[in-house]
Amino acid sequence: MQGPVNASVNRRRLQHAGRVGALLLALMLQGCGKPPGDRVVLRMWGIGREAEVVPVLLADFERLHPSIRVDVQALPLTGAHEKLLTAFAGDALPDVAQLGNTWLPEMAALGALVPLQPLVDASSVIQPNDYFGGIWDTNVIDGRLYGVPWYVDTRLVFYRKDILKAAGIAEQPRDWNEWSVALAAIKAHVGPKRYAILLPLNEYEPLLNLAVQESDPLLKDNDTRGNFQSPGFRRAFDFYLDAFHRDFAPQMSATQISNVWDEFTNGFFSFYITGPWNVGEFKRRLPERVQNDWGTMPLPGPKAPGGAIAGGSSLVLFKQSKHPREVWQLIEFLSAPTQQLRFHELCGDLPPRRSTWDDPALASDPYAHAFREQLESAKPAPKVPEWERIAQQVRLASERAVRGNESPDVVLRDLDLRTDEILEKRRSMISHAEGSQ
Repeated sequence: MQGPVNASVNRRRLQHAGRVGALLLALMLQGCGKPPGDRVVLRMWGIGREAEVVPVLLADFERLHPSIRVDVQALPLTGAHEKLLTAFAGDALPDVAQLGNTWLPEMAALGALVPLQPLVDASSVIQPNDYFGGIWDTNVIDGRLYGVPWYVDTRLVFYRKDILKAAGIAEQPRDWNEWSVALAAIKAHVGPKRYAILLPLNEYEPLLNLAVQESDPLLKDNDTRGNFQSPGFRRAFDFYLDAFHRDFAPQMSATQISNVWDEFTNGFFSFYITGPWNVGEFKRRLPERVQNDWGTMPLPGPKAPGGAIAGGSSLVLFKQSKHPREVWQLIEFLSAPTQQLRFHELCGDLPPRRSTWDDPALASDPYAHAFREQLESAKPAPKVPEWERIAQQVRLASERAVRGNESPDVVLRDLDLRTDEILEKRRSMISHAEGSQ
């Protein structure tokens, strides 16, 4: 989640703030005591389902910290980004918030967030080595830590075990070659009116998750230019296009699928790249007769199961907060493995800490195994505020190639040019900062 930077950033002021950040933070934590008898009220912004369930956890937090009360405001996903920017411009940000990890670079660039490394270094609760590396890395911008992962998600493959078996595929495909064989076998088995895989043309995530499995980065030159003509991205792009050209996947958007769960049940497609939120949906929405016929598997990579983009949200402390000490107590509480497990039970979000996955409830979950495996190799998306705009250009470009309107060479060349235009301001800022040193 992110959007374009809508405010200019004074680079030198931010650099100066960074040099004294640790000292200021220490003073803040020491000097924010409250008069006896007063109760600190923390304003917390959450998004979607997470905002609905977190009050269950906060009841225990407030019992442990009777001098603190947490008011949670739930923001809809569609309006959350604009709300954050408006609040920043009006000096009305909350104390703490759930921030999508692709929005974090923007808030960091605006100077809205408190760097957290000094607090993490002093914490007995938050242990960086216990977190999956990819999700922790999403919070590190220009070498500085600005958030603590609250939950992580990654997209992998939901599939029909019974249809694979009927098509003669005895084991899960582990690399692209095996996957191509399986896709061809399923297509031959199900016939012309059904397909092997659903790759909605209005979603950029399937292609980008394939692409990050390659070693070539999606952006180059200090994340200031597109790298979509690189050999790695081209290999992923060709694999993606091949699924459509060989009729393994329908040329359809998600809006053309009336009900994805019904179509999965009916065998309209057998592979579906999606995230952990759909585990609960599949359990609830698929009829009993197919409940034993589906499973999850890591996303096959070029040579073996590879990485995928590390999604999710983190907890951040805004500089405008007058209660940083209490906010940090709240972040530590929500980051404890016991609370992460409760959070998973409440809404299905995946814990970002490895130790939480040792709990029998997760360790024995057959649908969670693939997520646990893939999280070890999950990677952050490019950490630039413009990333979601670029991702939308990837979606538009791939659809043109799928529908045959333009050749892959033309599409990728144009995609790099459009990306370079989006990143023009970033190049200018970096050049200015380097020139002023």
